[in-house]
Amino acid sequence: MARAARACNVGGMSAAETTTRSTARSGAQRQRVLREAASLFEVTGYHNTSMEDIASRMGLRKPTLYHYFKSKEEILFGIHDAFIDRLIDRQKARQAIAMDGRQQLLEIIMDMLQVIDEQRGEVRAFFEFFRELSPDRRDSIAREQGGYEGFVEGVIRLGVEAGEFRNVDPRLAALTLFGMVNWSYQWFQPGGRLGPRELSYVMWDMFVKGIGNTPDADVR
Repeated sequence: MARAARACNVGGMSAAETTTRSTARSGAQRQRVLREAASLFEVTGYHNTSMEDIASRMGLRKPTLYHYFKSKEEILFGIHDAFIDRLIDRQKARQAIAMDGRQQLLEIIMDMLQVIDEQRGEVRAFFEFFRELSPDRRDSIAREQGGYEGFVEGVIRLGVEAGEFRNVDPRLAALTLFGMVNWSYQWFQPGGRLGPRELSYVMWDMFVKGIGNTPDADVR
């Protein structure tokens, strides 16, 4: 039994601790695969990038890469899943904090712009290569995306009910917000005149307040 105990405590770590560290290393390596693959997809395109290319970029042998992901499509799905999960997790955490609808919308815009700033390759893969996923995987991501859109729509609906916003259609308002912010990955440049936080305030101001000098005037 003493010998077994020593075997389970190699290097001062228990078997559970060793397993935890191994799992953490594996998870970190998977995240690195997603990041490096997304960078390659951005430069050469999804179809022109092979598993061999990704393995070479990682400094791995191709069989080692297959230990983490079984196919290029599985990597692409991982990119999509991680992207939407990050936004959903941030919004769920925010719901535990008391803040009004206007503040929540600012935070939502900031979330998306920070992801664009920090994970440009992943964002481009999410928006440009969605149709390369199999139907089942597209459906899975679409359900998650629909759930996130529902969060944002709910924020706007509650803001309307609380009198913070005009009596707008919450669904159309949410889609307008996504259209404005999501497309910024095409033109937003990290290190430019405005960082993601500063740009968030600009977009929030335009969305919540509009740009008209006489907001009550009707367009004829």
